Amino acid sequence: MNPKIFEFDLNEKINKTNLFNFEYDYIIGTDEAGRGPGAGPVYASAVCFKNYDGLYKILSDLDDSKKLSEKKRLELFPLIKENAIYSIKKADVETIEKINILNASLYTMKLAIEDIIKQLNSSNVLILIDGNKKIKDLKYNQKTIIKGDSTSASIAAASILSKVSRDNFMYELDKKYPSYNFKKNKGYLTKEHIEAIKKFGITDIHRKSFLKNILK
Repeated sequence: MNPKIFEFDLNEKINKTNLFNFEYDYIIGTDEAGRGPGAGPVYASAVCFKNYDGLYKILSDLDDSKKLSEKKRLELFPLIKENAIYSIKKADVETIEKINILNASLYTMKLAIEDIIKQLNSSNVLILIDGNKKIKDLKYNQKTIIKGDSTSASIAAASILSKVSRDNFMYELDKKYPSYNFKKNKGYLTKEHIEAIKKFGITDIHRKSFLKNILK
């Protein structure tokens, strides 16, 4: 048995390392935040938990970041970072417009994963990816999990790191572009945000490809 692997089921709160037959030295979960908004970057994170007895109790509130309150996400954010090897990356609007949002999301996940592997002493890893799309040009073993952010601890943790990091970035953008209320809508195309675009125009952090119908 390899004691370095740590992963658990969010629903059962049990160590699930046995499900992977200890074929791998490490399990890395990855997820993104910000695929849907019409403004701002997309963030992606990767998380590899340290093997620590009782970690599932410390992180018992882990769940898909979208299901958690902002207060709970902010509470979990430092706990995840303290108990994991992690990486947080982002793709700017220029990249999103150039290669499209799906490819930008997957590419950013790839950067985060590769950053973690540099910190490990082994490349014998299993990558758990939220959704059904594998990452191109990634030479490591991958497993896609639909709604993985609701079942896998490492994916859920990655979703929280991505969500909190992106929200913090949008709070800073709100100071620069107060007319769009990014602190509230986080770049999503709410009715208020659309009206602001029509009134004030677009900025350099808006995704023009997302706004074609509005700009018409």
